[in-house]
Amino acid sequence: MAERSFDLAELRNLLERIKSIKVACVGDLMLDHFVYGEVNRISPEAPIPVLKARRTVSMPGGVGNVARNIAALGAVSRLGAVTGQDRAGDELAALIDADTRIEDKIQRPDDAHTIVKTRFVSSGQQLLRLDDEVGLSPAYRDKSVFDHAKAILVSDYSKGVVDSDLIEAALWAGRQYGAPVIVDPKGTDFARYGAADVVKPNASELAAATGMPTGTDEEVEAALAALLDKTTVKAVVVTRAGKGMSLIQRGGEVQHYPGRAREVFDVSGAGDTSLAALGLALAAGLTLGQAVQFALLASGVVVGKAGTAIVTPQELIDAEEDEVGRPLMGDVVAVDDLAETVARWQTDGLKVGFTNGCFDILHRGHVTYLAQARRWCDRLVVALNTDASVSALKGPSRPVNNLESRASVIGALASVDAVTFFSDDTPLAAIKRLRPDVLIKGSDYTKEQVVGAAEVESWGGEVRLASFEDGYSTTKTIEKMTAKTDKA
Repeated sequence: MAERSFDLAELRNLLERIKSIKVACVGDLMLDHFVYGEVNRISPEAPIPVLKARRTVSMPGGVGNVARNIAALGAVSRLGAVTGQDRAGDELAALIDADTRIEDKIQRPDDAHTIVKTRFVSSGQQLLRLDDEVGLSPAYRDKSVFDHAKAILVSDYSKGVVDSDLIEAALWAGRQYGAPVIVDPKGTDFARYGAADVVKPNASELAAATGMPTGTDEEVEAALAALLDKTTVKAVVVTRAGKGMSLIQRGGEVQHYPGRAREVFDVSGAGDTSLAALGLALAAGLTLGQAVQFALLASGVVVGKAGTAIVTPQELIDAEEDEVGRPLMGDVVAVDDLAETVARWQTDGLKVGFTNGCFDILHRGHVTYLAQARRWCDRLVVALNTDASVSALKGPSRPVNNLESRASVIGALASVDAVTFFSDDTPLAAIKRLRPDVLIKGSDYTKEQVVGAAEVESWGGEVRLASFEDGYSTTKTIEKMTAKTDKA
């Protein structure tokens, strides 16, 4: 039987302990480009979709994404890799230098070429991936990357960086510093990783390495046992997408850890996140079974994001709270506090929508309007007028419901991802601070009348007008209630 997952108190304690950990991350580094846009027509030149690009996002991929995840979770990552003396290498160096929790130990020899992977994405679906790589990379040789590390993570993409000498140096350092060595492997020869503490293939990689099927629990158990027989690794953790993870330790039985139901947006980099989580959990003193549970939680969050994504401590806490039954109601968040979340969504390639209003007594017209607005974006922010602002607009008897109550009801809708507030006459300051990609207002306005329209369009965004369902309004609802009271 698999070990019991940790509770919220244990998770918070783990995340606090992680902050003192330094992790060595070595392996193949690449630059990940994501070109996000919309497809509205087929090319007249060939039967292919035409992507109208709206945003390009760049981030470190491969072992660089492992290092990013280590840093995002509050620890320090020391990154050992190889890039070229080229424009992509310069871009990678700048991205890594911008993260203060990543220590740069990258080598840039003259004969190296930086690997670039460009993904073209529309409506959450990858249309094409373009790989720019030339031959094998030189191997990595700076052993100081391992000095006093609490965990050593080897990310092998078979691009040339991870050779037998680097593997031996990692294993020696692991023994020297008491650090677990965890390998994300490639190829079919897992014996080359020696007595690594953990090797973490996915199900298809396990099948290729053993020549055995890995579709069912029983097949995975047989393949894991066979892999231990032909290698000297101490443990194997196999990731199985929606089926979770399975673990075998030398001398023990296979344990299966089922995955949690998640809305999968993009699996790019999910393996990097689980590798980072495994390493941090083991360095913090958890058992391997508990580390697998932590990796499942982290990778489950990251597949709900676009691009080569990372996960933060607060996102893990939120995910675990939702799992144990936290009411899914929206907390009202100040604009300045929400700005960081919106920026992270946009960095992940998500299109952020913004709308505003009083939303005093929620009715069918509101629900329809917000559902339509959400179809035009990946994340929808609703800005509510403060109570004083509603009174100024609607009269002293309004609002019927205070700001906290309105935020809770609006935030509970599946179409709404965040709720904020504004006290000015218009939401212009909030719009400028959040810089949404789509500004949504009702069709009773023209685009020229929408506050913030010019500003949103100035940074490449768009303005959309949503239709209202006739016969529904807060004012009419109050009038009906008043009429019934009078008759009584």
